[in-house]
Amino acid sequence: MKVSASVIRARRKSLAQLLESHRYLPLGEVCARLGISEATARRDLQALAGEEKITRTYGGAFSKFDVTANSFAHRRAIDPQVKAFIAEEALRFVRPNTTCFFDSGTTIYALAEALYREPVAGLRAVTNSLPVAEMLGRRPEIEIHILGGQFLHRQSILLGASAQKGARQWKFDSVFLSGEGFSREGIWASEAVVSFQRTILAQGKEVFFCAHAAKLGHRTGSFLSPWDPKLRLISDLLPVQRKRYGLPV
Repeated sequence: MKVSASVIRARRKSLAQLLESHRYLPLGEVCARLGISEATARRDLQALAGEEKITRTYGGAFSKFDVTANSFAHRRAIDPQVKAFIAEEALRFVRPNTTCFFDSGTTIYALAEALYREPVAGLRAVTNSLPVAEMLGRRPEIEIHILGGQFLHRQSILLGASAQKGARQWKFDSVFLSGEGFSREGIWASEAVVSFQRTILAQGKEVFFCAHAAKLGHRTGSFLSPWDPKLRLISDLLPVQRKRYGLPV
């Protein structure tokens, strides 16, 4: 049965609004939320990409706003002094002769810059961030491993099933992650990275979330994890603020 043009326009408008709200959706979730087939979802995504309302990726799509606002260069320029402070705090937990995972956020990149200035002997660094790998790769004392996957050029990261499969081959002494929000319930991450970060969490003995105080109380994207004894928060938050909002001190 032929679908009318008005129905198609309404469905694509709903799809664009979904992406604006969730920032990223994989193809399967688009189908589930709208009750459409993969072929229909692909046509709708292609049409919206042609109108420059979204950015299409292999296996999903970003909202147009999300891709611009979350570009690596854009985020790196926000509050660099705060990120440098958090990075110096995190540096104390990067120990010699350990295997560590470094996430793709710009605060984690600030940690990579700190490690470039003060390298840790015998460090084996694993990452899915090309900027982090490039920064750490300048130091011969640090052994670098990059997880393969789908390349998202604006974020300069590798994601997807291949990256998760690669991560499962490792056991990390320490994991350094970023997050979208932090609340009493736990940690929140963007739709694009939550599955990958859950895989990384499972492989780490201890996990450090490096986060700006501005993310306090935010519940954005998807729920990543409740607070757990192995999870620690490194932030510019004052201890009294942490206690008030039920966050780890």
